[in-house]
Amino acid sequence: MDVTRRTFIRVGGAAAAGLAMSGCAGMVWGMAPVKSYAHDLKFENGKETSTICCYCAVGCGAIVHTSKKHGGRTLYIEGDPDHVINRGALCSKGASIKQLCENEKRILEPMRRAPYSDKWEKISWERALSEIAKKVKKTRDATFVRVNDKNEVVNRTTGMASVGSAALDNEECWIYQSLLRSLGLVYIEHQARI
Repeated sequence: MDVTRRTFIRVGGAAAAGLAMSGCAGMVWGMAPVKSYAHDLKFENGKETSTICCYCAVGCGAIVHTSKKHGGRTLYIEGDPDHVINRGALCSKGASIKQLCENEKRILEPMRRAPYSDKWEKISWERALSEIAKKVKKTRDATFVRVNDKNEVVNRTTGMASVGSAALDNEECWIYQSLLRSLGLVYIEHQARI
């Protein structure tokens, strides 16, 4: 039998269509109605709050669903369909925003590893903040420069640096940067993704 390409495509297409229709017919006519559970994603006892995704400079909108019964715990986060930028879509990082506030693996207490130790120990917030403040003050005092070689006032320290978090929004970044500049830091970086 001499089969041309055109005949092969015609017969193959007809066979594929026949198989598809026989499978679809069985699914459409042979099954009982199925109840949809999509409406359960909207929580009856929850509060909806609009927010902006914190991961990059695009500014996608998100809706955070929090529980009124369980002390404001985050239940679900979805893209905001009314937001002008993302129209309800979220990238993989934006879709996982809930992990920023609700994560059982998140460490909730300060931990310290003593010099030459191989173990971490839990410490109080008071002790952690006190130790951080002491080390910042000691380093700033030891490396602070009021005037440079040209006798110009610079009021800076190059003994400390900061790498900001991608989980900070614009307002938090501004406050954080203001704090660091007031200490005299010049090495200030941020890891936004755009």
